[in-house]
Amino acid sequence: MSKEFKLGPLNHVGVAVPSLPEAIETYRTLYGATDITEPFDMPAQGVKVCFVNLPNSQIELIEPLNEESPIHNFIQKNPKGGQHHVCFEVDDIHEAVTVMKERGATVLGEPRIGAHGTLIIFVHPKNTNGVLVELMESPKGDH
Repeated sequence: MSKEFKLGPLNHVGVAVPSLPEAIETYRTLYGATDITEPFDMPAQGVKVCFVNLPNSQIELIEPLNEESPIHNFIQKNPKGGQHHVCFEVDDIHEAVTVMKERGATVLGEPRIGAHGTLIIFVHPKNTNGVLVELMESPKGDH
């Protein structure tokens, strides 16, 4: 079964920002983005997020909620913000965890609900050429 496993489509690129309102304004005025979701808090992950909807993908803008947020450290190192992760869809997150571990990757944490309301995990950048990779179970049904 694991030999069949492969990545699905790119879902989004995560961009950490020090201020969601300023980042939203940048995407509106500089890039002409018109379809941007309302920001919402994700206290369990310590972030506030919104999505810039594009014809073929999304950009997830991520602001730390507090100093305990994992994004806070990223912003401390990159005060203007920057690319935080890329997210690919997978059919089954539990299979993805098993396969990633079988293939020698470090999976960060356990599957948890992400900003799209589906299960996610992260694969350590040391296994992915320096890029933090989020794997997200493809939304089912009406999501």
